[in-house]
Amino acid sequence: MADSFSNAADAVSAPATRAVAVVPHDTNPLADITKALFVGGGGAITMRGVAGSADTVFRNVGSGSILPFRAQFVRASGTTATDILALY
Repeated sequence: MADSFSNAADAVSAPATRAVAVVPHDTNPLADITKALFVGGGGAITMRGVAGSADTVFRNVGSGSILPFRAQFVRASGTTATDILALY
């Protein structure tokens, strides 16, 4: 898994330059570590961060939210939010 921002602290805070649709999956990691996630349709998101050892559930995420979370996994189980985009 690529982490384009691991050696450039200020690059994480810079605006994203691309967005990729996320298909939640219980075992497959995302292709790259995200800067943030955009949530088109609100709900819950179960994910694991780049430095995490356990999944975290973000509940009641509103439609149109941007989560500044460096996700490694977005799980299908427990995720009810839709139209999720990974921001890089």
